[in-house]
Amino acid sequence: MAKKEAGRMTPEQIKKRYDHCGKTWDQWRATYELAYMFAAPQRNLFDGQYEGRSQGGTKMSQVFDSTAISSLDRFANRIQANVFPPQREFAALAAGDAIPQNVKAQVERTLEAYKKRMFAVMRNSNFDIALGEFLHDLGVGTACMCIQPGDAASPVNYQAVSPYLVRFEEDQFGRPSNVYRSLRIKAELIEQTWKGAKLNDTLQNCIKDKPYEDVELIEATTKNLETGRWEYTVITEKGDHEVFHRTQKYSNWVISRYSKLAGETLGRGPVVNALPDIRTLNKVKELILKNAAIAVSGVWTGMDDGVLNPKTVRIQPGAVIGVARNGGPQGPSLQPLKTGTDFNVAQLVVNDLVMSIKRIMLDESLPPDTASARSATEIIERMKELAQNLGSAFGRLIDEVMIPVVETTLRVLDERGVIEFPLSVDGREVKVVPVSPLAAAQHMDEVESLMNYAQICAMMGPEGQSAVNFTEAIDWLGEKMGIPATVRHERDERAAKVKEMQQAQQEAMATQVAAEAAVKSAGKGPAPMAAPMGAPA
Repeated sequence: MAKKEAGRMTPEQIKKRYDHCGKTWDQWRATYELAYMFAAPQRNLFDGQYEGRSQGGTKMSQVFDSTAISSLDRFANRIQANVFPPQREFAALAAGDAIPQNVKAQVERTLEAYKKRMFAVMRNSNFDIALGEFLHDLGVGTACMCIQPGDAASPVNYQAVSPYLVRFEEDQFGRPSNVYRSLRIKAELIEQTWKGAKLNDTLQNCIKDKPYEDVELIEATTKNLETGRWEYTVITEKGDHEVFHRTQKYSNWVISRYSKLAGETLGRGPVVNALPDIRTLNKVKELILKNAAIAVSGVWTGMDDGVLNPKTVRIQPGAVIGVARNGGPQGPSLQPLKTGTDFNVAQLVVNDLVMSIKRIMLDESLPPDTASARSATEIIERMKELAQNLGSAFGRLIDEVMIPVVETTLRVLDERGVIEFPLSVDGREVKVVPVSPLAAAQHMDEVESLMNYAQICAMMGPEGQSAVNFTEAIDWLGEKMGIPATVRHERDERAAKVKEMQQAQQEAMATQVAAEAAVKSAGKGPAPMAAPMGAPA
């Protein structure tokens, strides 16, 4: 028993680590609050809506422009369509370097079956929906997803969790490791959620007296450095009681940062980078609306002549301002106040800001459908441009999203008995290969380079023709182009087919030579008969 307990954190230690991670969040809270307020106001929990306020309240009272909101939607949709296309296989499982070469082809065929089963489950799950919410958070900077066992109909459940509720630590390699989540759950659901939960007196009384009220808990998924396994623990918010605990082989969490600076834990997304332009545009739109209200309603000056009492008039568009006189000896009792209503220069500023925000948030679309037909070359070039604009973020999407999602999904399916997956997705035994449209566009550069090299070598005589190892090149091309292993012949099969074709060609040549010889022989005709002796020649 002592050996099982080695390396486990106590509730007090978990609470201390949770509070320590909270200090990091406090440093980022102001930045993330502004980013969510302007780009995803309905998902903004950083403004205190989670902290006891009523749900459904308006969160857009200070937002006067929707450019950032629509651009964030397009950012999430574009990343999902090009990196994680819905209802499609966006990754392949390939044998790693630790697999011997003589069984590599057989292993890849088996991995192909695992991949098809995995994506069949993902297509029937809520993965595409959860990923859309996940990518919205990633556009701000940091995104969190929890992958848990589901039910019989959907063995895997994907849940995008607001980063406001999650705290995490990095390991020695800078990867997200220990994860702590703040939970609010109805008291009556505790025992249903965690079978065998341990309830102290406070929880028992709450379930008995107020089962409908929320109870605050902390969920911790931490790495046991001594055993190498993961500890899943649920404690009370005060850290004085352990409600539930289990040991598992993997972490349920997928946490990604769009881009990260050295020494920082949380990420910075396109919304954070575009925040100066977003705030400026929002303020300009606010001023335009105020100026429009003044232009329509006007601001008036009124003379206090005993008839008009300006003190009873409110100062706002359409208001009257009391003055001593309105020109001349007396002037009119009421006249409009001249204002700078000509605000046309603001439209130039608005256009520049909108273009800047869309460029930063990768919201540069293809030509409209009314334009000329888009060629395949144009689309491929735009895909390459998107990959260049993503830069290091594309690598993070693979390392911190695609690989963990595939690995965790396989682990959950193995745990539920849907599949039996004995290998490890660590790059040595099994590696995840992106086959999404964006990855395919990047691979086409390498494919074109190889084909150009082969064509040049073919024109350089026998030595150039023998420079390319076509046996290796065929397998390499299949991997780069995302061709499933099930539709590709293995090397032994290819060699046998080449031998059969050579034999068939030799037989055909032999038949042709025999036929030509027979035709030639028939063209000479029969040999002439010898003349009788004494007969004239």
